[in-house]
Amino acid sequence: MVLSASTSGRGIKVVATASPGTLIHTAHATKLDRIYISVYNSHNATVELFLQWGGTVSPDDEVRQTIKFRSGEELAIAGRLLTGELVVRAYASVANVLVISGEIERATIE
Repeated sequence: MVLSASTSGRGIKVVATASPGTLIHTAHATKLDRIYISVYNSHNATVELFLQWGGTVSPDDEVRQTIKFRSGEELAIAGRLLTGELVVRAYASVANVLVISGEIERATIE
């Protein structure tokens, strides 16, 4: 499955430069989403990415990563879990230069 904020599987441009970030995905209410996120940096310099996982409290809900420029698509999150309609958001040190893509594996919680 594609990220819920994606249009037909297309990448999601990170517009926000502060919290709360650009919406990336809303997890299912009762099922478990295993989320994979990749990021492409189109800028001519390194950009800091902040992924907000289930909330917007820093540093509790944030995953910070440095995304190199012109290095191709980089895996940022490899199967991290989320449920309960919690959201994943993203903001960056520079607006409109990072593009996020990804996929979801959904499973029933046992």
